[in-house]
Amino acid sequence: MNLDLLRRLCETPGVPGHEHRVRALITSEISSLFDEITVDPMGSLLCRRDARKKTADTKKIMLLCHMDEIGFLVSHITDKGFVYVQPVGGFDARNLFSRRVLVSTDNGDIKGVMNPGGRPVHIASPEERKKIPEVAEFVIDLGLGEATKDHVNVGDMVTMDEPLIEVGEKIVSKALDNRVACWLGIEAIRALGDAQHTCEIHVAFTCQEEVGLRGARTASFAIKPDIGIGIDTTLACDTPGVPEQDRTTEHGKGFGLHVKDSSFIADRDLVREVEAIALDEKIPFQRTMLRAGGQDGAAAQQAAAGARAFGIVVGTRYIHTVTEMIHRGDLEAARDIIAAYLKRA
Repeated sequence: MNLDLLRRLCETPGVPGHEHRVRALITSEISSLFDEITVDPMGSLLCRRDARKKTADTKKIMLLCHMDEIGFLVSHITDKGFVYVQPVGGFDARNLFSRRVLVSTDNGDIKGVMNPGGRPVHIASPEERKKIPEVAEFVIDLGLGEATKDHVNVGDMVTMDEPLIEVGEKIVSKALDNRVACWLGIEAIRALGDAQHTCEIHVAFTCQEEVGLRGARTASFAIKPDIGIGIDTTLACDTPGVPEQDRTTEHGKGFGLHVKDSSFIADRDLVREVEAIALDEKIPFQRTMLRAGGQDGAAAQQAAAGARAFGIVVGTRYIHTVTEMIHRGDLEAARDIIAAYLKRA
């Protein structure tokens, strides 16, 4: 398992609209895997692998793997050097207290800390201690004082500053949503090797998914796939305090065969086809649905005249935090089913 690649993907900053560093990393990894690699006007990386065996009915299959992570953009800098931000992507403010962050400027990265404004615990009232601040109330301190304005501009990217670690059979990192999919988009194609697949494969490493599937929409319209596969993380709520019916996925039970969320409903026949391949190849899986939320497969399904679509997802605990956690076996199962499906498609 290429854990080094996943580590580099997760630790590279890239919020919506600022995916350029992630895109450069992916580009450096894939030159031998595809027949054509282009960047579209939105900034998505579009990669085509021609069918290795031509048929009268060559299908275009599109894998959608978004590059962006949730983060912030600098919105204001005070005269004393405190930095205010606006979120790009969904945050639960309860997870933002006392965080180390990275502010990416035109001249390099600057480390800092994020905390809410207001009185600290020693001098706060009982009511103040109970309050959960809004995201807009958090500020970043870079330790530069008045000189901050000489280094930081409105619009600079801010990401959480946390490394990838291994915990038992699990992998923990910020940005597993959705660098997991970027890893799968590379490693599944690598796993194809010299397979004589009859489909034309398009892997789109898309931008701005966390703010509304934006890159996936334009990429899907350009490619007009016959079949779209949304590759992403999903919830794994197999943790204390969550009712059994809300678990979505469970760690260690294989990849998630995603059949529904609030953005799309998967093609029934494709779901059954993938399920049959998984059973034949002895790849562990679990069907999964999300009550809310969406993913890039919806954009492929609705592009131009439409496409058939389904999702391949990896259950992730503590999603949209710096402690996102996946199971190694689930990630490997997702890689294996994608490769097996493309070989047979």
